[in-house]
Amino acid sequence: MITRYVLATLALCAVVLGIQPATAAEPVDAAQILQQGAATPALAEEGREASFFCANCHGETGNSKHGEVPNLAGQHPAYVLKQIDAFLTGKRKDEFMQGLMKVLSERDKAAISLYYAGAAVKPALAKAPASAARGGELYAKHCARCHQADARGAETFPRLAGQQPEYLRLSLKRYLAQSGERFYAPMTAAVMQLGEQNIDAVVAYLASKE
Repeated sequence: MITRYVLATLALCAVVLGIQPATAAEPVDAAQILQQGAATPALAEEGREASFFCANCHGETGNSKHGEVPNLAGQHPAYVLKQIDAFLTGKRKDEFMQGLMKVLSERDKAAISLYYAGAAVKPALAKAPASAARGGELYAKHCARCHQADARGAETFPRLAGQQPEYLRLSLKRYLAQSGERFYAPMTAAVMQLGEQNIDAVVAYLASKE
């Protein structure tokens, strides 16, 4: 009798508070939320609101305020989700980012990823330096196979077009040095073939590209 009373009371409280019971059909993680048709303008708006703490470094529209911080605008939502997971699992090493990712719900992750995916990209360099032409040739040879000919990436590869030059330079040198912040063998191999002396030219090309 006591058990029934408690259950009835809890049920009444749920109704009063507007709490909806979870169902088996509801998506349980961020990727499912996107895949099951929840990728709507309303969800993107949720992402804009949820990303308020991201804006301090990555900018309100995903165009970074700091050279060493990457742009998130225009990135594929699946790629952004993958990076969030990489921070949470320690595959990417950054204590600050790892701490921030822990406060996000699965819906927050999906919403933020969708919001940044739809944000317009502003090239980090307004004018292409003279070295950008050579950088474009090197990019086509060593990078386009994965990051696409237009450097806008894909579901599993990041957009590089318009990216912050300092961030690009730092990331490429980390792969080259295998310093441990990030590890992906194909990237290390590609940067070794590119050569450290050619990094600046590729950076100039990418940072000035839309």
